[in-house]
Amino acid sequence: MADAATAEIPADEAEEMTVVRTKDVTKVYRMGKVEVHALKGITLDIRLGEYISIMGPSGSGKTTLFNMIGALDKPTEGQVYIDEVDVAQLDAYELAWLRCRKIGYIFQTFNLIPVMSALENVTLPMTFAGLTTDEARDKGMDLLDQVGLAERYDHKPYELSGGQQQRVAIARAMANSPAIILADEPTGNLDLATGKEIIQLLGEMNRNGNVTIITATHDIKMLSASDRIVWVRDGRLAKIELREDLDIQIGSIEGDAEGGIEASLRGAGDAGESDKSDEDEGE
Repeated sequence: MADAATAEIPADEAEEMTVVRTKDVTKVYRMGKVEVHALKGITLDIRLGEYISIMGPSGSGKTTLFNMIGALDKPTEGQVYIDEVDVAQLDAYELAWLRCRKIGYIFQTFNLIPVMSALENVTLPMTFAGLTTDEARDKGMDLLDQVGLAERYDHKPYELSGGQQQRVAIARAMANSPAIILADEPTGNLDLATGKEIIQLLGEMNRNGNVTIITATHDIKMLSASDRIVWVRDGRLAKIELREDLDIQIGSIEGDAEGGIEASLRGAGDAGESDKSDEDEGE
């Protein structure tokens, strides 16, 4: 589902391509005479086709970092590059183009337009991108089919369950074949079983379309789909771990008949225990 140029890149070359790069990013919020240092010099490279989970306790800076990567906010100092373009140097029109064409957004609260049907919500970004009505409808129906909701295309958000609304939001995020999907707590308002389905769906899009998935999450289940986990603490990168270096124990969780991931992680060396305690604090 990525664009043609991305789809034609050989897998070995794609692994070496950096699609997002932050360099010494800081963010200071000023509230009257008080300064809040949300980010304190974060440098991070994210490769094309990676599945990244940004994790950390509440107030750690992970959402601020997420907003920087998604060009939703600008750093106080440092640079954020998307496809080696410094986002801070873009004007309003260029930023709008970037957000429309390069990045798809998925939010915890779905952010669907309540008076529009599922299909209309999915095709709205295509209209902004210049597709004709027929082109948008055909592509929108294809995307709804991919997320398992083709038969609900004419339903309004209030006629859909939370999981179905999030599936519509995922289809909408893919509307213009973005290279990057940014998902902010995509399972935060869902039950365990439905959250697991959404994680699997994002994983399929990542594998089948070579789309870079970047999530900010508290959901331990997300780790099983991630290539790398970026742990943020006190506005800094605490560490970055590979999925294979984590010991994620699968077990039964009450309310999840198919089983879930226990809140028990052991990373390489002494890292796992400290970050697990951080996660508990964030909850």
